[in-house]
Amino acid sequence: MNSLKILLSLSILFILLAGCNNGYPGSPSTGNPAAKDYLKYDNADIFLLDGYVFSIAKDVEWVTKLEYKLGEQIGEITAQANKSYKFKNGTANKLPVGAKIFATDTPAYIVIVEGEEIPYLKMVEG
Repeated sequence: MNSLKILLSLSILFILLAGCNNGYPGSPSTGNPAAKDYLKYDNADIFLLDGYVFSIAKDVEWVTKLEYKLGEQIGEITAQANKSYKFKNGTANKLPVGAKIFATDTPAYIVIVEGEEIPYLKMVEG
């Protein structure tokens, strides 16, 4: 009877530990996309702000139909890079240095370049 309790306890412990595992060692964890996930594509147009990658959305139909109110400026492009290891807060691969980034009352963010308002979306997992 005592060995049955020990076996049952060990079985439950094993099931709990296996359930908390991400899979096999070295398995990718889920998380927000990184700059390297986009820079492998030639048409990538991204910037990094506050740890999030923002991707151009001017060809996304539902974004082009949004009526938004421009909010406060939340950032500015401070550097350009084409290698992911060079990306830090304020880095873009195509936007010019000095471009202003604004929040809106929608999921879209607006970057103003030479008077043109360009929509971007924050890329998040899930």
